Amino acid sequence: MRITADRTRCQGHAMCEALLPHIFQVDDSGTVSILTDPIPTPDHADAQLAIDTCPVDALRAEA
Repeated sequence: MRITADRTRCQGHAMCEALLPHIFQVDDSGTVSILTDPIPTPDHADAQLAIDTCPVDALRAEA
């Protein structure tokens, strides 16, 4: 699984980082970065949860 982040949509809520701090990082300017690519298999369910709960739909899963 790969995740892309639309950094122009990200508002720095950091819900993704709270779920998976080893995958997502929100910097001081409030923009998310993906730290691990591809996402390890054991983290797929939590990564999907992060995507689904992003309040501004800034995260997308790719095949």
